[in-house]
Amino acid sequence: MSKHTFMGYVRKDGSVGTRNYVAILPSVVCVNEVVESIVHNTNMTQGIIHHQGCCQTPPDLERTTECLIKIGQNPNVGAILIVSLGCEGVDTDRLEVELRATGKPVDRINVQELGGTSRSIQVGMDKAQALIREIAQMQRTEVDISCLTMGIKCGASDTTSGIGSNPVIGYVADKIVDLGGTVIFGETTEFIGAEHILQRRARTPEIADAIKFIVDRMEDRAKAIGVDMRKGQPTPGNIAGGLSTIEEKSLGAIVKSGTRPIDGVIEYTDVPKGKGLWVKDSPGREIELMSGMAVGGAQVILFSTGRGAPQGFPVVPVIKICGNPITYERMIHDMDINAGLLTTGERTLEQVGEEVFEMLLRVASGEVTKGEAIKYNKSMDFYMLGPVI
Repeated sequence: MSKHTFMGYVRKDGSVGTRNYVAILPSVVCVNEVVESIVHNTNMTQGIIHHQGCCQTPPDLERTTECLIKIGQNPNVGAILIVSLGCEGVDTDRLEVELRATGKPVDRINVQELGGTSRSIQVGMDKAQALIREIAQMQRTEVDISCLTMGIKCGASDTTSGIGSNPVIGYVADKIVDLGGTVIFGETTEFIGAEHILQRRARTPEIADAIKFIVDRMEDRAKAIGVDMRKGQPTPGNIAGGLSTIEEKSLGAIVKSGTRPIDGVIEYTDVPKGKGLWVKDSPGREIELMSGMAVGGAQVILFSTGRGAPQGFPVVPVIKICGNPITYERMIHDMDINAGLLTTGERTLEQVGEEVFEMLLRVASGEVTKGEAIKYNKSMDFYMLGPVI
């Protein structure tokens, strides 16, 4: 394998997966336990456990449907089993049609038609087994790194995040963009107070305006219910870790996007429209943010932390990069890279950045992260805008 390639699963649509899972896809929250039982009793499966799918406003129901379709389309998913209740708001016929269009194997069960949960679990296991056997024959192929879409995230941040782990991710982001790949970053709430810096990096005036627009819109959502961001952003943990204001947090957070021009701004359910560096409108909380990255087609996520955030994601490997050397030693079984060596001055940005880049290629080629090794990779949910009704 050459220096800038990885071994991935080439799909019929030309996309490349770093993993080869059967996604067990609940169309609605009501069948989550059925999905969990199927996953518990099978290998190579991951449950897309969410809490939506019915009794939502029409825009949010459409948003849920789009998210489920895009998760199924993610290159790390090799096959899909749709688990339907039978009376949900999500259009399961549309789900099946759009997912079959990818060329991936797709099957479906309906809990009400099968006569309940116990029968559905057994039939679901049988169907999952058939899908597993079908995609298990796939072999990894050497592909160029330009086939990679990388999501980036920071969580449980402290003062070391902005000077240690975030700059390291920024180094890797620049390298991926320079090599023809794609990088997605979000956490719109953590642009607040620093959005003007991101605007300067916009490739066009229209992109600069779009950055300002999504920041204003995020603030307006809080104001619409008579509150502001305080206590939500920065979090109590951020403050205890030395980040006193949202502006201070934002200045450290945006560093993880690197220094390259921003090629576009996309909505939560969108996929980047080309290569390069893309902003995705998304919240700061881990589960919704990482779900948005997977929806956007990310095959791997780099996750910066200072205080120690262990969350992974079902179908996308998450590499944990810790800027705090004390946290790294304390949570060594959760953290993959010790960027605290940059914080303490023991290593340079380039040295730690290259270590992360090399691990990124290995993980993309099949090496498991610490979170994957202990199956701490189930956290997810979709970002909604309106109330449950």
